[in-house]
This record gives sequence, structure tokens and C-alpha cells, in this order.
Amino acid sequence: MNENDVARYVRKAMDEYFTDLDGEDPSCAVYDMVIGCVEKPLIETVLHHAGGNQTRAAELLGLNRNTLRKKILAHGIKN
Repeated sequence: MNENDVARYVRKAMDEYFTDLDGEDPSCAVYDMVIGCVEKPLIETVLHHAGGNQTRAAELLGLNRNTLRKKILAHGIKN
């Protein structure tokens, strides 16, 4: 299997998460938990890379600019 670094990190983190649960069911929806953990630092990093330019950051993320703005507000990201 040919994975990039991000995919390997996610796989490793999820394996550790389920190991730590020791057979118990997760207390929340796993997908929402992972997206919630990843989305804010992803947006912050791309915004920084784009020099704070939301239009450019939205292009890099493949999002509509208004969608990006909603996510910035939802996560309380300072720009």
C-alpha cells in the first residue's frame, strides 16, 4: 500500500485510539471526532501559508470562500 505521511499518521493515531479503548465502544462518532481535531489546524496552517488571504486559502483547500469563512468563525480562528 502506498500512503502519504498524513494517511500514515491518521492510521497510527486511530490504531492507538482503538487500542486505548481496550474493546470498549467509542463515546462519540469517530468521524466527527477526527474531522473536528484535524479541520482547525488544517485551516490555520493553510491560512498562514496563504498569508492570511482567505480567497487563496479557500482555493488551496478546494473550498468555497464563504464555506471557509463559516469554518473560520465556527472554529474561532483569528486571522
